[in-house]
Amino acid sequence: MVAPPFSPFTEEHDMFRATLRSFLAKEVIPHVDDWERDELVPRWVWKRMGEMGFLGLRYPEEYGGMNADYWYTVILAEELARVPAGGFGVGITVQTDMATPALARYGSQELKRKFLEPAIKGDYICSIAVTEPGAGSDVASIQTRARRNGDHYLVNGRKMFITNGTQANFVTLLCKTDPEKGHHGFSLLVVPTDQPGFSVGRKLKKLGNHCSDTAELILDDVRIPLDYRIGEEGMGFIYQMQQFQDERLIACVSAMASTFVTYERTKEYTRTRRVFGRPISSFQVNQHRFVDMLTQMTALRSMVYECAYRFNNGEDATKQISMCKLFAGQVSKFVVDSCLQMYGGYGYMEEYPIARSYRDNRLFTIGGGSDEVMKEIVAKLEGLKQ
Repeated sequence: MVAPPFSPFTEEHDMFRATLRSFLAKEVIPHVDDWERDELVPRWVWKRMGEMGFLGLRYPEEYGGMNADYWYTVILAEELARVPAGGFGVGITVQTDMATPALARYGSQELKRKFLEPAIKGDYICSIAVTEPGAGSDVASIQTRARRNGDHYLVNGRKMFITNGTQANFVTLLCKTDPEKGHHGFSLLVVPTDQPGFSVGRKLKKLGNHCSDTAELILDDVRIPLDYRIGEEGMGFIYQMQQFQDERLIACVSAMASTFVTYERTKEYTRTRRVFGRPISSFQVNQHRFVDMLTQMTALRSMVYECAYRFNNGEDATKQISMCKLFAGQVSKFVVDSCLQMYGGYGYMEEYPIARSYRDNRLFTIGGGSDEVMKEIVAKLEGLKQ
């Protein structure tokens, strides 16, 4: 990756990056083709990631985390982008930055002992369960309902497109606990997947990110103790909106990092691929295309690092992160498409990594809130909506 004009990383950050890069090179990258075919990352990988301390970077030490600053998480996403299968990074970052932030912030000590700690250790795999068959970006329209029944909730509903869903030990689930209270009628629950009434409806076949298992989940009168609620009843929508910032920022870092990886690999390819007796990198049309890519990628990195800086300092960066996610999706789509074009017919062949990158990349403008939703958020925060 091209070095930025400034670096937020210390010597300790660099040591962590080297350790993580070595681990991925030895224990992950050699296996990703098999995992892509199996459409699953085996559980032992999660355990090894936990043993190495990679699954709880910014969580408290008392639960097994490192209590590290957010730049360690940036490094995690940047190095995961070097793995030639985007689905691997998706599965890991769902665990670290999408399914567990609200639990870490608002969960009771007992709840964190039962679920956050084993997730950090890699003993548990977890998922975030918000999207439903009829409600994706429109979170307020979800229909999954949790009704009080003594000291339990009875949970009924369906969740769709749930990453890690086929092998998760628990899901962090957004549901309605009081439909009459609008945005204050939602709650976040930790739902163990071994509870009676919980089932995987089906494993979903996807365009890309094949090694990341994705599922439809069914909840039929699943009994969940009231103590498994994260924070206060009725605050789930607010908690999830905060948690979306974790999710969208890690997606921005991942998208940015993947563009640099794809760019560098393509640059090397064009230096060795010869057409009309000369490397295709020597043709002006391709040189200008590389410059266009590098310019947009460099601008994106500046946006990503600004958001990471704000996030690390505890600022509300909702508008900045929303703009960054919008831009990250657009830039990554432009870069991967431009790179595939330079591979010509070989880029269309599955044996070349660019084909997988092209498929995996398409999720960035959809997952975690579509481009259209990001524009709506920014327009509202700019005071443009009446």
